Amino acid sequence: RAPENRAGPLLAESSGMLEPGPDFTPPFCPNRVCLFHQNPHGWRFKKNGTHLRGFDQRRIQRYRCHQCRRSFSSQTFSTTYWLKRPDLLLAILHGLIACSGLRQIARSQAVAPSTVERQAGRIGRHIGFETFEFSQFWPTHLNTVVGAESQFVYATTVAELRRKGRHTQAQSKRRTQLEERHGRPDPKAIEKTSAEALALCTAPGDTPIVLLTDEHPAYPRALLRLPDRHFNHAQTSSKAPRTPQNPLHPVNTLHGLMRHSGANHKRETIAWSKRRQSMLWRDCLHRVWRNYVKHISEREKNGTPAMRLGLANRRLGWEEILRRRLFVTRQALAAPLVTRQALAAPLDRYYWGREPTRQIPNAREHELQYAY
Repeated sequence: RAPENRAGPLLAESSGMLEPGPDFTPPFCPNRVCLFHQNPHGWRFKKNGTHLRGFDQRRIQRYRCHQCRRSFSSQTFSTTYWLKRPDLLLAILHGLIACSGLRQIARSQAVAPSTVERQAGRIGRHIGFETFEFSQFWPTHLNTVVGAESQFVYATTVAELRRKGRHTQAQSKRRTQLEERHGRPDPKAIEKTSAEALALCTAPGDTPIVLLTDEHPAYPRALLRLPDRHFNHAQTSSKAPRTPQNPLHPVNTLHGLMRHSGANHKRETIAWSKRRQSMLWRDCLHRVWRNYVKHISEREKNGTPAMRLGLANRRLGWEEILRRRLFVTRQALAAPLVTRQALAAPLDRYYWGREPTRQIPNAREHELQYAY
């Protein structure tokens, strides 16, 4: 039997990752259709030989479920599952946080940029700001919901925009050509995605929710899309000085950190995101870093936003965050926004890589059988 709260010890490997050790006990059947995938009570399994991992010549224990007869290994529960280069995961993570571009990370690790791109997506799945995708003709707006006191980042959604501002005659002509070929972004995109972000992190009911935003006209319309929630909405001009006294200081600080720590969000860069889907996966990494790893104030060392909310009693390290693979099919046991079938919208679309990019109509989605 394998009780839910037993997972055995984890050993630090030469790759720098924490991976299952020789006394590891599988906590549940990893087969998503098995009766013991969601509830392991009474589950029985047996050892089923070993195999030699090519990367470090380590013996990996295999098992077989008595119920569904599927075999699996201790690596099935590791974040390095099915990776030929498990040593790259932490190196890529630190590179992304340190504002390196994908090609810069690839050169430093002597691998192909596509390898870095795939592992960055894996990290992102494990774990209102304007930028752009593919080219500056396709700006995007990241809606971010941040705690006014805790500075905890609760949710992020993305909207595609039509290029605005002053244009040269050639730029106006080029925008018209692109929109005729690929279509024009939804003019209500910010309104719709702002409502999605608020729906993810607020509960229906009559309890007033204090909401502080800038004066973007889409925000009041977004609130009308959530008639089952009650908001006390206050707006601050985006032209107000961005000092600690500004009511929007927490979100202004977050956006400053995003530009400082993300090469794809710099004002002038060649490392921009080619797809807003990749932008979202990279944002997931930044959000976990901001919420659980980074002090709210580097000077005062006053703990993380998660500690301020009581969600953690200490700062977390990346090895701890990446310690064990998370199964999206089991997250309903811990998160109310997840069902056994799917994540809540739009998270389901974001997780599986289904956020479209107009100039890349056949972009790859996350359909790999042995990745997560």
